[in-house]
Amino acid sequence: MKLFFHYLSLVFAALVVWGSSTACNLSAHELPTSTSRFNVLFIISDDLTANALSCYGNEVCQTPNIDALAARGTRFTRAFCQGTYCGPSRASIMSGYYPHATGVLGYKNPRPQIGDRAMWSEHFKNNGYYTARVSKIFHMGVPGGVLKGGDEKKHDGGNGADDARSWTERFNSLGPEWKAVGDGETLEGNPDGKKPVVGGNTFVVVEAEGDDLVHSDGMTAAKAVELLEQHRDEPFWLGVGFVRPHVPFVAPKKYYPPFLPYESMVLPEKRVGDWDDIPKAGINYKTSRNMQMDERRQKKAVGGYYASVAFMDAQVGKVMKKLDELGLRKNTIVIFTSDHGYHLGEHDFWAKVSLRDESAAVPLIISVPGQSPAVCHSLVELVDLYPTLASLCGLEVPSRLQGADISPLLEDPTKTVRDAAFSVAPMRKGFLLREDRWAFIQYKEDASAGIELFDMHADPQQFTNLAQSPDHQAVIQRFKASMQKKLQEVRENDLNLPAD
Repeated sequence: MKLFFHYLSLVFAALVVWGSSTACNLSAHELPTSTSRFNVLFIISDDLTANALSCYGNEVCQTPNIDALAARGTRFTRAFCQGTYCGPSRASIMSGYYPHATGVLGYKNPRPQIGDRAMWSEHFKNNGYYTARVSKIFHMGVPGGVLKGGDEKKHDGGNGADDARSWTERFNSLGPEWKAVGDGETLEGNPDGKKPVVGGNTFVVVEAEGDDLVHSDGMTAAKAVELLEQHRDEPFWLGVGFVRPHVPFVAPKKYYPPFLPYESMVLPEKRVGDWDDIPKAGINYKTSRNMQMDERRQKKAVGGYYASVAFMDAQVGKVMKKLDELGLRKNTIVIFTSDHGYHLGEHDFWAKVSLRDESAAVPLIISVPGQSPAVCHSLVELVDLYPTLASLCGLEVPSRLQGADISPLLEDPTKTVRDAAFSVAPMRKGFLLREDRWAFIQYKEDASAGIELFDMHADPQQFTNLAQSPDHQAVIQRFKASMQKKLQEVRENDLNLPAD
């Protein structure tokens, strides 16, 4: 009967003029006061650790615009990505499936396995929304895919692994990246300082000449502002993908002074023998050692990263300012997140891929009109966004989706929706189950490449691997069984069946 009334409401909405009020499935919320349904503004940063945001406790890198969004929304302190690098994570977010369900363990689009099933934005498009993306939502290469004047044939003009049918329109923002005019230095693999500023997935800092609009993220903010103006009178799902702070760490010079001199940056605690109790697979692919970064270069990397975050935060502010100027805040749900976290020297690790909290955890803020601001400590996953936003906007929530509807947490942040968060690092054949107290990591599905167990209450920085502790073998056996069950559940999906 409930399903019958749901479909009846959709039919009614199609018959009335667009200006009539549409139910949004949340009676406790303030319904939109304009004539449209809730809009969705999805803002996603690239390679952003929550630890770099002042609303998550950073006292050096100030992010006033993201902080302002957090002050009006629900800030999740334990949100986890489903893949610890761009391709698997973004495919999971947009498809509503875990990486091992779609087989997207690298940088492909999930469409071949998804078939005719609707992606997240496509589901809204199919229900009368204008849907658009600006820059990186699905995977695209950075810096190569957003390089102005680059090899557009190779990089597909910046579309990368994008999904064309998910959008009414799509827009790319090509900038100079590491070729920007300014004071630049390659920090990685350059111990003698003779290497020029280079491209690729390399630690490079450029204090760039010119203003925000010279760069990809400045252009992305400007296009997002333009689209808000153009589509203010119709329901929209707008994806705004900022590529910073992904390397290269390039930002206009004006964002650097708070982090100068670079020698003032404080590196994370490091302990002698930190790697001695972890399996080889647990040592990240980028470390201070293999990147040949001395302390000066490490500190400059942190300062360059923070400047890129500050630049990105300013672009978020431009988009939010326009949303307010247009009076759209009262009927627009805003989400801010990142595709995964990032190491900034913890354990001598850098960048993504690892399954430690710095890499697997992400910032997540959801602001819903009429909802009281809150901080939520429940474990949540980015795969939850698709079903949650469909629910919030009164659309059908496809039962096939593997995420959970976390909208009850917006009403009551003390609730929980899951006992553990699940994430994968296909590059390392690694799997994470993160509970409240325990973080369990295993390498290979049979754990033959090693395991890690951390007591997050006693050891929140994850320095002591308890895998060999006699007192914790029962916990480890429980997790091994839970991991096998989770992997089976992930693969038990409808993707091998005809689409609905």
